[in-house]
Amino acid sequence: MDIKYGFGKVIDASFEDAIDLVTRELQKEGFGVLSDIDVEATFKKKLGKEILPYRILGACNPLLAHQAISAEPTVGLLLPCNTLVRQMEDGSVRVDFMDPEVALGIVDNPVITDMVGRVKTRLKRVLDTL
Repeated sequence: MDIKYGFGKVIDASFEDAIDLVTRELQKEGFGVLSDIDVEATFKKKLGKEILPYRILGACNPLLAHQAISAEPTVGLLLPCNTLVRQMEDGSVRVDFMDPEVALGIVDNPVITDMVGRVKTRLKRVLDTL
């Protein structure tokens, strides 16, 4: 499954274990999870619709975020780096990361451009450990 705005893979873990694993591995790369959106629960509560487990984790590296906001105050519109954990129809679990090159590539600021590669490298290392 190729997408132009992210990268990911199917991992060998239960859904809840995948959430814990992704959170731990993000922490190792300096990211914290600022938000945890349970789309499955929201759709059930607000729409009465059932979907497979689907969570969006808003990951942020405070040091890099501070540098980005200091260089470009409105860049917060493009933060945090979203991480998607979802259960597939076959029961497997897929983890996808937003590609910061795509999301932040629209910012015309050399500080942000330089930072994007470092963020992507860290997120790719997280993916490699899963």
